[in-house]
Amino acid sequence: MILQFGILFAFLAAGELVVWLTGIPVPSSIIGMILLTVSLKAGLVKPAKIERLADFLVRNLGFFFVPAGVGLMNCLGIIADQWLPIVGASVGSTVVIIAVTGWTHRLVRKSVSRKKIVKQELQKA
Repeated sequence: MILQFGILFAFLAAGELVVWLTGIPVPSSIIGMILLTVSLKAGLVKPAKIERLADFLVRNLGFFFVPAGVGLMNCLGIIADQWLPIVGASVGSTVVIIAVTGWTHRLVRKSVSRKKIVKQELQKA
């Protein structure tokens, strides 16, 4: 389990390094997770190396939202004053996310379908 934490923290540190070197305005944790995803896809890191830790973190995901919930409770006055823009932004962003996800899914499905057709035609020839 310690090795799994080490791998995860190594990618977090790599994300920190990328942000520090480039100055890009993206959270280092996001960069680290992108690097981990690329490494998993490329076969540099085997899923079995981090599977136990990943399963543990996903099973306990709700626990990690407790600090954010407590922080939110400290800001109830601000939320009460600004509830309409908050709800509007939440609804608007949800609609945009659903639309973009559907559009992306459609493009991927169309691309995969074309690849299958081309592959089948190449096999016939």
